[in-house]
Amino acid sequence: MIGRTAQKWLKGLHLLAVACWVGGGVSLLMLYFLKHGVDDGGVLYGMNRAIHHVDMAVVVIPGAFGCLLTGLAYSLLTGWGFFRHGWLILKWVATLVAILFGTFFLGPWETAMMDISGEMGIAALDDPAYLANQRLNFAWGTVQVAALVALIWISIFKPWKNVREK
Repeated sequence: MIGRTAQKWLKGLHLLAVACWVGGGVSLLMLYFLKHGVDDGGVLYGMNRAIHHVDMAVVVIPGAFGCLLTGLAYSLLTGWGFFRHGWLILKWVATLVAILFGTFFLGPWETAMMDISGEMGIAALDDPAYLANQRLNFAWGTVQVAALVALIWISIFKPWKNVREK
């Protein structure tokens, strides 16, 4: 077990990671709306490349893995554990599902949009594959962000009491 000061540092790091993951996700959704009215292929590609960079390298993925690692540290180094509380079990499952979903669906859809707009320029806005990837990424990205926000509220209210007591 770690001491109170170390636990506060861990909590601060965890909250910073949460802010990156959720804030980055919201930012990616908001950047979607900047595409309306774009009439230059270079601008479209640049927007898709910026979205990809914010997601993959700067904010979202580092935030997601920061949440995973600090959550792991919380479970291993404090009294919270992995399966002691129902709300904590839900957070673990949802975090892993969100990371896997982002890895195998959201990320590839986003990469495809970047690649297509890089090859086709402004004509990408008429390309069925580009539009399908954009629709899927926006819709499921919204679901992902909503789920992450729900996890924040679950962390605050901690429903579903101690599993071992039941």
